[in-house]
Amino acid sequence: MKNLEKNKLQLLLDIVADRPSTRIAHFSDGGKELTDTLSDLCATKEYSYQINCTSPDFYTSVEEEYKALPHIHLLNFSLARPKYFIQGKEYDYLFVTAVIPVEDRSEFLRKSYDIIKTAGNLILFIPKRSREEHDEWLDILQDRGYVSTSTIDDMFEHYDIIISKRMHGWGN
Repeated sequence: MKNLEKNKLQLLLDIVADRPSTRIAHFSDGGKELTDTLSDLCATKEYSYQINCTSPDFYTSVEEEYKALPHIHLLNFSLARPKYFIQGKEYDYLFVTAVIPVEDRSEFLRKSYDIIKTAGNLILFIPKRSREEHDEWLDILQDRGYVSTSTIDDMFEHYDIIISKRMHGWGN
């Protein structure tokens, strides 16, 4: 993952409501700017943060640093697992900075749907100005029952952001 501007990350994280017991999950294959920023937010607000490392190399690189932090649960995570629902936990926010292969996107969103709370947000980072990928994600999100989808395309230098909600009874 290319670098993310920390000051702009702070602006993006304004979407995280200030509520007790907030849970955040993150699918990441590298890049520490967002993980460090989310970790700081979760430590300050006493939220829980699960990092699903989709790259074994990324997991190895952050394991020592994060394993002692009580608000972080770090997993060496395979996107190929049959389901993503772990220990009955649902998340208020699901950040996705990992590259999801084209052929796996629909299945990824199907499995992710179950771990997001009703009215929870999926925040997806995609390459800047990639209209084809953007349109593909929008179609799959709609097919998988995600709603209120919007795009932020002027915040980061290298990424556009797609934000979508999971709503109970709207699909899946």
